[in-house]
Amino acid sequence: MIYIKLFLTFLKVGAFSFGGGYGMIAMIRDIVLSEGWMTDGELLNFIAVAESTPGPIAVNMATFVGSQQAGLGGALIATLGVVLPSFVVILIVAALIRNLLQYRGVKAFLMGLRPVVVGLVLATGATMLLKQVLAVGKIGDALCFDASALAILGVLLLVGFLFRKWRKKPMPPILSILIAAALGVALYL
Repeated sequence: MIYIKLFLTFLKVGAFSFGGGYGMIAMIRDIVLSEGWMTDGELLNFIAVAESTPGPIAVNMATFVGSQQAGLGGALIATLGVVLPSFVVILIVAALIRNLLQYRGVKAFLMGLRPVVVGLVLATGATMLLKQVLAVGKIGDALCFDASALAILGVLLLVGFLFRKWRKKPMPPILSILIAAALGVALYL
C-alpha cells in the first residue's frame, strides 16, 4: 500500500540523514528518482519552490512527494514519517542533554558528524549547480552552459557582494529569492 511505503520511506530519510533538511536532500533525491516519483528536473524545480516557501525543506519535500503520490493522506503520512525520528530524538536529547554533553564520547561523536554534514550539503549543492547551470547530469556529459542561469548566479553574487560592502552584513535570503525570481521571469519568459 502506498501509504505504508511513503511512511517507511520518509521515516528512513528522517532517521538516517544528518544535517537537517539540506543534508536530507541527497537521500530524498536518490529515493524519489529510484522510485520514479519525480524526474531530476521536477526535483530541482521543487527544491527551488521549497526553498522559497516557509518551513523546513525536508518537510516541504516529504509533504509534496506524499501529496503527488497519494493526495492529502499521502502528504500527511510522508510528513509524519520524516519528522517522527527527529521529534523522538529531540525529546530524548532535551531530557538528557546536560548529562550527555559531559561525556567525551558524545562530544567526539558530534564532532565526527560535522564533516559529513558539510560534505552532504556541498555535494548536493555541487550536483544542483552542475545539473542546473552546466546541464551535466552524469560524468562524461558534455558541458552545456545555461547562459540565463549563469547570468542569474552572477547577478546574485554581485548584488550579495555589494550588499555586504554597503550594509556590512549578508544579503537576506528573501531578497536573493525575490531577485532570482524576477530575473527568472525576465530571462526565461
